[in-house]
Amino acid sequence: MASQSKKKTKNHPLLWAVESLMEEPSYLEKPMFGCLAIYLHGRLMLVLASGEEPWDGLLIPTEHQFHDAIVKEFQDVVQHPVLKKWLYLPEATEDFETVASDIVEAVKMNDQRFGVEPQERISKRKRKA
Repeated sequence: MASQSKKKTKNHPLLWAVESLMEEPSYLEKPMFGCLAIYLHGRLMLVLASGEEPWDGLLIPTEHQFHDAIVKEFQDVVQHPVLKKWLYLPEATEDFETVASDIVEAVKMNDQRFGVEPQERISKRKRKA
């Protein structure tokens, strides 16, 4: 897994936003539903999306109990309109770069409000058994 943790996918348009996380030993990026999932400290921390609204910006995986505190602290962050369990910073936001940088800094400091434990994948064979 160590070799995979430094594997870089083709350049995502928002990859610049997480450059400061790449030097962390636990950094891992994986494609996820046309987006790029960013893992740190073993948790899914951020998802970079560059499609049509509401899939264009920074998706913030977090537990529902932290939504209010994060929305209050980070300007322009809203509940994702489709994935209501996560928060969202639309790239169209005027201060996107500044707010995204502040969020990435909190993630880098391992702020426990950010990130979710990845679900263990169950193979189709095991599900049928």
